[in-house]
Amino acid sequence: MYLSRFRLNTARAGARRLLSSPQAMHAAVMSSFPHLLPTDAPAPDAPRVLWRLDQQARAEVVLYIVSPDQPDLTHLVEQAGWPAAATADPQNPGWQTKPYAPFLDHLAAGEHWSFRLTANPVHTIRRNDSEPRKITAHLTPTHQMGWLLDDERQQRGGFRILEKPQARRLLPHGTTHRGIPHHGDRYELSVGDTRSLSFDKSRAPDGSRRGKPVTLVTVTFDGRLEVTDPEAMRRTLTQGIGRAKAYGCGLLTLAPLAQPTRQTA
Repeated sequence: MYLSRFRLNTARAGARRLLSSPQAMHAAVMSSFPHLLPTDAPAPDAPRVLWRLDQQARAEVVLYIVSPDQPDLTHLVEQAGWPAAATADPQNPGWQTKPYAPFLDHLAAGEHWSFRLTANPVHTIRRNDSEPRKITAHLTPTHQMGWLLDDERQQRGGFRILEKPQARRLLPHGTTHRGIPHHGDRYELSVGDTRSLSFDKSRAPDGSRRGKPVTLVTVTFDGRLEVTDPEAMRRTLTQGIGRAKAYGCGLLTLAPLAQPTRQTA
């Protein structure tokens, strides 16, 4: 397994085109693997190619990729990077890739980590018993948090979202809003970037649309978790969480917890 990082040059037209279409970005990511055909589908329990876009600032967008094979992102550098700089420095091809297995192998139960996840939180609804269930996105932060805090989802993922110490909570335990538990102040979890996307999955040869456009809601979660099942956590990190993995959802990444700053007299 490999973890790759690529910073997009947002001043270039190629980068703006990729950022405007999850379908185009998905195609560009999958083209990074010479031996992987577009029609190849991973086995249900096998590692897969996952990707996520993190916007650090208006002009700083970073693409993260987790993959079973080492990617070749030369085409992305040419389309959406800094090709001249990469050519001038052979030691820096324009992206960074590191083996992921050493990190995965050393995960242990009880460890605490910061995490980030972009996901597509959905549920199924129907207006009456005669209708089939319909997949619908969660639209409010409370429901979106509830999706990730689901006990079964956390157990299956091999982690537990940490709770805030009582001294840091602004709302009392068990607070509800219109009968719905309010998760925002109890857990080390926040909802950041929420986007409603609509794009064409494919087009006919004449350029016309082929079928209905794809619509989905993506949410970026930041928080802190505890590893409860290292093997399940490894599966989560290499197989992703939830739906819409082809469109930049499902990739969960971990980072060491920030150490508190010591004050000096």
